Amino acid sequence: MRPAVRSLPDSFKQKIVRSPQRSRVSAIVHGLGLHAVCEEARCPNRNSCYAQGTATFLVLGSCCTRSCSFCAVDKGAPAPPDPAEPGQVAAAVAELGLGYAVVTSVTRDDLPDGGAAHFAAVVRAIRDRCPETAVEVLVPDFRGEPSAIMTVVDAAPDVFNHNLETVQRLYPRIRPQADYRRSLGLLSQAKRAGLTTKCGIMTGLGETAEEVKQLLRDLSDAGCSIVTVGQYLAPSPAHHPVARFWTDSDYDDVKRYGETLPGIRYVLAGPLVRSSYQARAAYRAAAGARGSQ
Repeated sequence: MRPAVRSLPDSFKQKIVRSPQRSRVSAIVHGLGLHAVCEEARCPNRNSCYAQGTATFLVLGSCCTRSCSFCAVDKGAPAPPDPAEPGQVAAAVAELGLGYAVVTSVTRDDLPDGGAAHFAAVVRAIRDRCPETAVEVLVPDFRGEPSAIMTVVDAAPDVFNHNLETVQRLYPRIRPQADYRRSLGLLSQAKRAGLTTKCGIMTGLGETAEEVKQLLRDLSDAGCSIVTVGQYLAPSPAHHPVARFWTDSDYDDVKRYGETLPGIRYVLAGPLVRSSYQARAAYRAAAGARGSQ
């Protein structure tokens, strides 16, 4: 393993935005007893996104059953799903006036369906209360169970998002309880069902540029429409170290390459990009690319 890179490039130094909107988002999310992945995963964009009136909802609790070495979310035994949560998320979407809502979760291997029915209930609750709001779900792998995947697919989210996170070679070290091919199969199943699919990956974990290109080719084969590529930041010294920081030129190259591949309509790549970063704009860009084709 390469030694950890300790100094943070200037591109990660952002101004603190103080606005009533930022405080309002936090108050609404916490006031309804909800979690935001922006906080739980220590996203570097949470301050600016809150200031713009957006947040990514984290359902099914804030404690994950897996032990990925890159992730800041708490690990352990989570509480049972809250049946009131879908309605609370819908209430938050309505109060925030969101035209585009992103919902994700911790991985719940303790549940028979991995939490698929809960995801579907959240999508339907948002649609019932805010019928004009587009909904993106960022789901775990549901252990590759086809019936669980279809439970979410049948709720018809506008975007079905699942992250590969890293290249296949690094899975045993980075995502020991996940499987690269299983995740690709999840995206393929959702695509075959007619949904717009999306995937996020991180750079700086020790991958090579050619391995990233192979990952993009695999996503193309799986029919993935939208890809997000961003720089990994280690949440603490106990997490997997940063092997290197990608440059703007590196991200430009991966974007150009990805968008030459069949089926991939839009690649959002840059150091601060995260899976739900500028999600609505990415969705519109992909839709525009489809229209032009």
